[in-house]
Amino acid sequence: MQRRKFSREFKLEAVNLVRERGATVAQAARDLDVHENVLRKWVRELGKDPKHAFPGHGQMKPEQMEIDRLRKEVAKLKAERDILKKAAAFFAKEVT
Repeated sequence: MQRRKFSREFKLEAVNLVRERGATVAQAARDLDVHENVLRKWVRELGKDPKHAFPGHGQMKPEQMEIDRLRKEVAKLKAERDILKKAAAFFAKEVT
């Protein structure tokens, strides 16, 4: 079974159905043919961060972008450190 993907607009409308139109999560989930827990998660996610909720495929929240940038920087610094260690060991051998 393949996983279904929903657009940001669909998720916003589903949450709108629950929040503003007064439908219960259970009824809205049945009407939209999604699992109740999925709809509850969407409501919770939109409540936490309305501006960055449901970023979509290929788009990241600013926090995630910062984490990825920092991970790349750490990997680069580790590689530079390892090169310097090897160079120091190489030159230490030649001196003696």
